[in-house]
Amino acid sequence: MRRTKIIVTLGPATDSPGMMKKLFDSGMDAVRLNYSHQTHDDHERRVREVRELSIAEHRAVGIIADLQGPKIRIQRFNTGSVELNEGDTFVIDTDLSQGGGDVHHVGVSYKNLPRDVNVGDTLLLDDGRISLLVKEVGDHEITCSVTTGGKLSDRKGINLRGGGLSAAALTKKDLKDLKHALRIGADFIALSFIRRASDIHEARELIKAEGSNAGIIAKIERAEALDDIEAIIDATDIVMIARGDLGVEIGDASLPPVQKRLIKMARDMDRATITATQMMESMISQPIPTRAEVFDVANAVLDGTDAVMLSGETSIGRHPHKVLQSMANICAETEKQRDTRVSDHRINQRFESIGEAIAMSTMYAANHIGARAIAALTETGSTCVWMSRISSGIPIFAFTRHESTRRKVTLYRGVYPVKFDITHTDPLEANKGVIDLLMKSNIVTEGDIVIITKGDLRGKRGKTNNMKIIRVGEAIEHIL
Repeated sequence: MRRTKIIVTLGPATDSPGMMKKLFDSGMDAVRLNYSHQTHDDHERRVREVRELSIAEHRAVGIIADLQGPKIRIQRFNTGSVELNEGDTFVIDTDLSQGGGDVHHVGVSYKNLPRDVNVGDTLLLDDGRISLLVKEVGDHEITCSVTTGGKLSDRKGINLRGGGLSAAALTKKDLKDLKHALRIGADFIALSFIRRASDIHEARELIKAEGSNAGIIAKIERAEALDDIEAIIDATDIVMIARGDLGVEIGDASLPPVQKRLIKMARDMDRATITATQMMESMISQPIPTRAEVFDVANAVLDGTDAVMLSGETSIGRHPHKVLQSMANICAETEKQRDTRVSDHRINQRFESIGEAIAMSTMYAANHIGARAIAALTETGSTCVWMSRISSGIPIFAFTRHESTRRKVTLYRGVYPVKFDITHTDPLEANKGVIDLLMKSNIVTEGDIVIITKGDLRGKRGKTNNMKIIRVGEAIEHIL
């Protein structure tokens, strides 16, 4: 069973007839709605199709609503694009009309940009393809010298090397999109361009105010977010290493060690991680990945990421399901390496709750007794998060009555959701019911060892306090 989860970004390419079914068949674990593109109606229609297929296929699939955030873009040119040459003078003008750009100047969507830059700063446009050195800053004009030229077209993004742009994490558009995403049942809200933990706390309150318990994904794509990274990880549910804008701001050469550090930090703090951006980029048009892309995906798996994400490869690519199949094969092959199954996670640290102690004890026992499967009877999925921080080849099954919990655990490495309502089951029969389900699914057979965790108080959150080791096929009185 593939342990690393795969997120598929939906878009025009996934709308073709029968494509969503192919994605289900190819092992898609979660989908991403990119609120930077498409309409609310488009997102709602796609969610409806995913939910209908989930029911038909008896498979939980998580839904991520990715908010646009304060992405700063230049405005439009009167000719659609211009060619900038090294040494040219080029002006970013906040007062210029939307379509008034030319080879000398262009407008910008963020009116406070002159307040955030200083003489000597470097502005990077179009994912760093164009580089401008700031020479002079006025009330509404930023006069620059082109240090790296090229073709520049409408609506390309702007980054400040080293970070420092002060735009708020949630824009007016984001607030509208957030309400829409929660209304259509998003399981996770991804926050773009966050700078500090307070951005996450603000979003958490807004989500609660809407009566939702959607999880939060903190997208790390601003340099200054790294300065508050421990607090950000502590405040969020999942960390996404969004390597596009982050690479522009800190430099691509700095990305690999940052990726490894963030994944390790998040795992140490019991948070899940997503590695994203250009993982299989060439497959937008090509039928097979480059070897560099194969290594990129494999290295993310070896780093311990919970999930890898496909963006344009599936949303606008020629063959979304083939990209998914290729990525799944890379993940599965990499997971055969011993390094993905050993862990010293929190071996010298104190546990903060009984549930966490049970989770850690379960994984230790499972790894040393040769368990075939772990079954966690859970309300919120917290026990499964803790368990999945331990590198292991043993599958963890989240037995839960809550559909929202089943969808959330789809992003946790090595965790698989199972529909199971313990509140209507005699406590003494619960263990037998779990074993019966695992046997019917051909996951375990007679003689296999299964470890079950649950709480004495059925249906209560955060009350896991019980671990039981069972050998399949024992007499019923030994299982109860």
